[in-house]
Amino acid sequence: MRPYDLIIFDWDGTLMDSTPSITQAMQQAIQQLQLPPLSDDTVSHIIGLGLNEAVSTLYPSLPPARLQQLGQYYQRNFIQQQTRPQLFPGAADFIKHLFEQDYLLAVATGKSRSGLDSVLTQTQLAPYFTTTRCVDECPSKPDPTMLKEIITELGATAERTLMIGDTSHDLMMARHAGTSMVGITHGAHSEEKLVACTPDYITHDLKQLQTWLQKISLC
Repeated sequence: MRPYDLIIFDWDGTLMDSTPSITQAMQQAIQQLQLPPLSDDTVSHIIGLGLNEAVSTLYPSLPPARLQQLGQYYQRNFIQQQTRPQLFPGAADFIKHLFEQDYLLAVATGKSRSGLDSVLTQTQLAPYFTTTRCVDECPSKPDPTMLKEIITELGATAERTLMIGDTSHDLMMARHAGTSMVGITHGAHSEEKLVACTPDYITHDLKQLQTWLQKISLC
């Protein structure tokens, strides 16, 4: 008997290869506002958080008006640089395979509702996800509300739910919600940061993740 009924994915850095674009857009905003420079590693650490939480994490002493301005500049830069969303290799086929295996699939993301709906439409993956939660509908990760709402809506249980994400924010959200969790290292956070969250499994890509899921489903 397979251990999970419901699999919940983060989006940016997990299914979509957007970490470089997000980091570049924020670094550009920092330069435009002439704020103290930050390393790419520092900037990428906030990926997965809601925008308000992200900018206040980067500059905790910045006045609210300047934080709002930083968020606005980031959004403008990100939109201007966007072309067609780039999924990680094998992502679309993996999602379709899980759907065909009768898993319930969902997304819990730091993206806005309009942003997620746009990329789901462009990637043609919308039909495969039963439900989704975004940061403008729930508290930001690592608060577990997104996962708890998805689990309740779909009539699932935390014990038979798996959260997959590329950041410590994803994994700590899963821990707070009582679900299993997998960290994937091709996104925003380093393997070291993910391992520190003691996930059930660490994978380097989606192909390796698919192999692991197949293996544990046969046990």
